[in-house]
Amino acid sequence: MTGKLYGTLGPSCADPDTLRALLRAGMRGVRLNLSHGPLAERAPWLESLRRAETAEGVSCDLLIDLQGPELRVGALFAPLTLREGDTLTLGEAFPAPPILTGNLQDGDELLLDDGALSLHVLDARAMTCRVERGGVLRSRKSLAVAGRELPASALTEMDMENLRHAKEYGVTALMQPFVRGADDLRAVRAALRETGAQELKIFAKIENMTGLHRLDEILPLADVVVIARGDLGNAMPLWELPRAQTLIASKCRAAKRPFMVSTQMLHSMHHAAVPTRAEVTDVYQAARSGADYLLLTGETAVGEYPVEAMTYFAKIAANGWADAE
Repeated sequence: MTGKLYGTLGPSCADPDTLRALLRAGMRGVRLNLSHGPLAERAPWLESLRRAETAEGVSCDLLIDLQGPELRVGALFAPLTLREGDTLTLGEAFPAPPILTGNLQDGDELLLDDGALSLHVLDARAMTCRVERGGVLRSRKSLAVAGRELPASALTEMDMENLRHAKEYGVTALMQPFVRGADDLRAVRAALRETGAQELKIFAKIENMTGLHRLDEILPLADVVVIARGDLGNAMPLWELPRAQTLIASKCRAAKRPFMVSTQMLHSMHHAAVPTRAEVTDVYQAARSGADYLLLTGETAVGEYPVEAMTYFAKIAANGWADAE
């Protein structure tokens, strides 16, 4: 079998020359993360993409990743260093989602930036936390309450606005984050009809335990299932993630539902020109498992070696697809 490779659009690759090189390397789909702002703000990037496509004589899918019910840190004036053992108050140390107020519990663990940093909630009412795993926190990074889900609508008003302009910018599909079941996808389908974007495909991201447990009801309503390993790895002990990935892939194959594997596939290539042996094996195994789509995220969006990452990605995936189960 053969599949399709996606990269993520970002400052490291938004110029036409780099995009042309990514297309030559094998990229045939682009993800645009709209957790950080509206579609209209990325018009210059999308113009660069169209120029690159024209120059290379190829077309590229455009996949917008919506905000959905995902929680994120607000905008920071500058990166914030959190030191292990420090005590801080949410909303004062950094902007926190309003939904946390009244929904936190003493003892909760907050995972920031896909779990790179973590906080222990000392007093839920006062919103005070102790830094358990420190590091540098940047604007708009993900935030999750380990093992729990907070109530949130499937789509935000910003999502609706982006869907209204999707045709204008040539969007071909959307990623729906944190799908919790069939109701979320029905809400997205209704929103697509309301905004006149009903032709868009829905890539349903499985990244919480509810979505994993309700996969059977999600499969018939999704055009593509995404094994979104970043937040899915926050929702369970990390050593259980490979089993979950294998389960989702198996169910997708049985239902003849296309699926995508994403997150940290060549993570070291943010700063290295060559991937690790473990990453090479991971990409190969994902392709060999029958994944129809493979996605690079930060490697192309903000990494130092976006073209090299896509080049390795394509070569490794080609071997995996050649040996696909």
